[in-house]
Amino acid sequence: MTRDNLLFTIIGLLLGFIVGFMLASSITQREAMPAGAARTQNLPPDHPTVGDAQAGAPGQMQAQVSAALDQAKKEPNNFEAQLKAAELYYQIQRYDDAIGYLLKANQLQPDSYETVANLGMVNMDAGHFETAEKWYKAALVKKPDDVRVLDGLCVVYLEQGKTKEAEDAIARLAKTDPSNQDLVQFRERLAKLKTGGKEK
Repeated sequence: MTRDNLLFTIIGLLLGFIVGFMLASSITQREAMPAGAARTQNLPPDHPTVGDAQAGAPGQMQAQVSAALDQAKKEPNNFEAQLKAAELYYQIQRYDDAIGYLLKANQLQPDSYETVANLGMVNMDAGHFETAEKWYKAALVKKPDDVRVLDGLCVVYLEQGKTKEAEDAIARLAKTDPSNQDLVQFRERLAKLKTGGKEK
């Protein structure tokens, strides 16, 4: 497969996932809210306007995705471009590609907390639990009480069967966010690990 064909395939996949998500989200929200609110709810501040005109223009969206990926490749020192490319790949669960762009972003701005935290999250989703642990620990050095990172760190330890570390992380999460809804399942998983003889 040539480079152009590969790029076209990636763009097509991205477009399909994004358009499908937008259509499903739009339909669901229209049933639950007034028409005007449906287009603005639950979108990030920098999200392009979602309207009937744009929904009918997949070619325009494909051009935007292609431009974002091209920009990240042509401007390797552009921090924002690397983050955008990582986000696009993450949306279609191409985690290793997303990690590559996040690593570039981290090299450009090592002090960016969000990039470090996202490296933990994406590595966890990719099943790279030891690497995720490293990035989550680095994030907690910067923000010790970040519930999202503490939550992810609990998952990483449980997935690796590290019962002592998981127990400590769960206790830390409980102290920081006592009403966290994940605590019940984390404690249940920890109990199963301990009784299953998988303690490390």
